[in-house]
Amino acid sequence: MASSSKLVLVMCFMISAFGIAIGAKFDQEFDITWGDGRAKILNNGDLLTLSLDKISGSGFQSKNEYLFGKIDMQLKLVPGNSAGTVTAYYLSSQGPTHDEIDFEFLGNLSGDPYTLHTNVFSQGKGNREQQFHLWFDPTADFHTYSITWNPQRIIFYVDGTPIREYKNSESIGVSYPKNQPMRIYSSLWNADDWATRGGLVKTDWSQAPFSASYRNFSANACIPTSSSSCSSNSAASTSNSWLNEELDNTSQERLKWVQKNYMVYDYCTDSKRFPQGFPADCVQNN
Repeated sequence: MASSSKLVLVMCFMISAFGIAIGAKFDQEFDITWGDGRAKILNNGDLLTLSLDKISGSGFQSKNEYLFGKIDMQLKLVPGNSAGTVTAYYLSSQGPTHDEIDFEFLGNLSGDPYTLHTNVFSQGKGNREQQFHLWFDPTADFHTYSITWNPQRIIFYVDGTPIREYKNSESIGVSYPKNQPMRIYSSLWNADDWATRGGLVKTDWSQAPFSASYRNFSANACIPTSSSSCSSNSAASTSNSWLNEELDNTSQERLKWVQKNYMVYDYCTDSKRFPQGFPADCVQNN
């Protein structure tokens, strides 16, 4: 086991106590935070929906904070002409030096592909965007979007297929999100000043209300100040493989397949944006 992983296990054991949450109800794990009734928890806590109209969007956040873990959520995105809308699903701490791990789904004109926007912030610095199209219609059914976050890397998955790996580059002076617990947030909101073709396509409010749906949330993760320990909890001890998770050869090939065929933007290849040279973390992540 890598020394950084050992450190996390010690942290999980020593710092108060940590716990684990696996497959809980939305009403038990989340608070609706805004939207004046536009967000709803349905089906005895098994389904959550967000809606957006011209007056307001809506959003929710997790009751718990997490420090490393494997987070899974199934989403079904806004169908039809969703141009101008953004469905955001991400982990974030608070404050000017916050950490953040982003999935953002940028709406589209009917018939055009959604854009899946990813980003990683550490100590308040982001600008690490990669964008993808998907190999399926994300509005026709639910699909699983996952984040594995451990001391060595962050891996973004879609239906179990890795689409992005962001490695810890502290050895070359790049900060990495590892000290700030983060909550899960999600929102559906209007961003027609930038979301679709850089803001050229505006939201068609005749299509409102727009709606996105969520189900099958699962967090296999360390929870600060919980009543049990991540390292000793029986569920954690049998399913904490995320703590050392890395991509095997098959997963590496799948990642290359996605990035070759479906990646539409990578900050590490944007020479116009970085004329003086690419960011240092591009060395580790290419």
